[in-house]
Amino acid sequence: MASTGDRLKTLIADNLEVDGQAIAVPENLDISLLEAGVSSVDLVAFAKLVARDFNVKFTLEHCTTLNSVKEVADFIDSQPG
Repeated sequence: MASTGDRLKTLIADNLEVDGQAIAVPENLDISLLEAGVSSVDLVAFAKLVARDFNVKFTLEHCTTLNSVKEVADFIDSQPG
């Protein structure tokens, strides 16, 4: 089974782009999608997709404290189940 990081990278590649271009996610996942230029509307839709795909729930606090793809992956991996 693919790692959480690999699954997130696939979801990003399949669902997000900036100005028609794919987002280059580094191997260490240390990238902020907002700083990469993803709109806040697209980030909300992407968060819903991630929540559904990984069966996790994001609170408002998570949305303000999880700044990088790595932090999101670590959060998902810390969840039970």
